Amino acid sequence: MKRPWKDRLYAAYVSSGQAEDSHLEPATHFAPRRPYIQRVIRQHISSNRNCRILDLGCGHGAFLYFLQQAGYQDIHGVDVSAEQVAMAHRFGITNVDRQDITFYLNNVEDETVDIVLLMDILEHLTRQELFDMLDDVFRIMRPGGKCVIHVPNASGVYGMHVRYGDLTHELAFTPQSAQQAFSTVGFEYIQCFEDKPVIHGPISIVRWLLWNLGTWPTRLLLAAETGGKAFILSQNMLITAVKPEPTADSKRNLW
Repeated sequence: MKRPWKDRLYAAYVSSGQAEDSHLEPATHFAPRRPYIQRVIRQHISSNRNCRILDLGCGHGAFLYFLQQAGYQDIHGVDVSAEQVAMAHRFGITNVDRQDITFYLNNVEDETVDIVLLMDILEHLTRQELFDMLDDVFRIMRPGGKCVIHVPNASGVYGMHVRYGDLTHELAFTPQSAQQAFSTVGFEYIQCFEDKPVIHGPISIVRWLLWNLGTWPTRLLLAAETGGKAFILSQNMLITAVKPEPTADSKRNLW
């Protein structure tokens, strides 16, 4: 029996060039992603350094590395790629397990996780797998917990560059389809954010200016067609979604 194609791709995720191999020190290797990841942590992750954070599909551990640098204690990652996990361990990020994510989630107790990271993972799933995973994520999260998601943006100017840049990708999202998926599962306060360049030096200021000026004509055309005002045009977009707190009535019913 032939080996499933997706298993073959994940097994060679680093050696095929899809994920960058590196023998640099982690601080040097992760430096290009530092401004963006630190902004996500600062703006979307709880300031409570003792909150429990689970990074699903963590790759070689970029978010875990910067979470550790920021002083977060209770953090853990899981990824199906042996090559990615081996790289994370080589970088000294030891709190990463190689495991099928669905199997891993089956062994996590209900309402025990404060923050779940789904960074560049949902696009790898079929629609049924997407809802199965989101149901599991919703189950393990504490009420008031937050999910932070990063996905290809199908309405982005170059969104298809990401959607078709990896043979394991199955999906891309728009703000509307993200709202549809997460609200159907039960999440609320669903917000989508454009991945604009992060200002952290002279070159990034130029990139930021070029992005804002260069996308203005597209925004104007979309506004003329739709009558809308806010559009997300980056290749990827960030999404946050919150598990609702029990209402006063539901608390009384539980009692």
